[in-house]
Amino acid sequence: MDIIEKINAVEAALHVGFVNLSQEIWNHPELGHKEYFASDVLTKYLKQHGFAIEKPFAGFETAFAARYESGIPGPVVGYLAEYDALPNIGHGCGHNLIGTIATGSAVVLSQLIGTVGGSIVVYGCPAEETSGAKVKMAEAGCFDALDVALMAHPESAYYKSGVSLTLEALKIEYFGKAAHAATSPQDGISALESIIQFFVNINGLRQRIYPTANIHGIIRNGGDAANIVPDYTSAEMYIRAGSKEYLDELSKQVRNCASAAALSTGTTVTISNFEASYYNLITNQTLSQQATENFLAFGCNRVNEPRKSYGSIDMGNVSHRCPAIHPYFSIAKHGYITAHSREFTDAAVSEYAHEQMAVVIKSLAKTGYDVISDRELNRRIREEFNIQNKNLVLSTHAHGGAPDACAGADTGVHSAAL
Repeated sequence: MDIIEKINAVEAALHVGFVNLSQEIWNHPELGHKEYFASDVLTKYLKQHGFAIEKPFAGFETAFAARYESGIPGPVVGYLAEYDALPNIGHGCGHNLIGTIATGSAVVLSQLIGTVGGSIVVYGCPAEETSGAKVKMAEAGCFDALDVALMAHPESAYYKSGVSLTLEALKIEYFGKAAHAATSPQDGISALESIIQFFVNINGLRQRIYPTANIHGIIRNGGDAANIVPDYTSAEMYIRAGSKEYLDELSKQVRNCASAAALSTGTTVTISNFEASYYNLITNQTLSQQATENFLAFGCNRVNEPRKSYGSIDMGNVSHRCPAIHPYFSIAKHGYITAHSREFTDAAVSEYAHEQMAVVIKSLAKTGYDVISDRELNRRIREEFNIQNKNLVLSTHAHGGAPDACAGADTGVHSAAL
């Protein structure tokens, strides 16, 4: 029996359990950092299959690390699980499938590495939809020892791993002085005028930013009553760019827009981050090609080139620390469905979605096996990563900024949609 047949047999024996995991998580949608049920059912299942569980993990109550050691030294394969849901619509991004795929791939792989060696880690990563835990986990070095980090995301079709946008989430607050808007407006300092001027400044800035970047946001507080000069207003802004270097440059310009609005209206301004900052995804092409071949080997008819439309994901931060991929797989049997919709929620627990989930579990398990058993493949993956990381550092220096925080960590092998 060759490795393909073995993986098919192992997944078939476990398939009902995987479907039940996905269904259970879908039935109990939980928002970011409140995924107690999902975290518990995934770790319970992993423990039943011989994984050692560490939970809480990295300072997050619903995060975990589940480890499996073959007993023979070798490469370390990481699978990243997500399991948070969206407000009101539940698993409209299919994280019930993502958490199950990471768990399922790891369990299938664990039954194959007894003679080839290596080890497996499943990382439970909370709150991808908001302030993704992978950001702080990456900063803490959680992924530095991995030879590869693997995950896959549901979509309307199969796509190769591509890119994502960097993201910084800024909160802008203006402080003025309240007064009666009719009898003594001269005694007030309007924070509302500041927030309006800030948005005017941003609109002017849009004309000269790169097409791959964008700025969008909302006013959270605009005042309390029409007859009171507002003494406090606030806005939340997302700034996105194709690289961390340009994000830093664009963020500085947005901050200048905010400060200029305060200066022109006489208010004071504070600027802070209200969510974690996401780095751009750097796909390891060698690893991506191996995963693509495995998708095709296990029954996927076609894997499209990377998506042309993309947002921001905290997997980007992971890709700056170790070789990583983030491909997409189909849960739409017919046509196109948009993520973050009720239609997507329904599709995420359909029979077709669970059929494709099995394809992905087998494909990512085989990719992990390939990394462990084929040392030349592992070498090429690492060589590509090291070149990417070196270029990233050089690019950062060329822009006159400080090196990326991931570069030069003391691990020796440095490595790294909201």
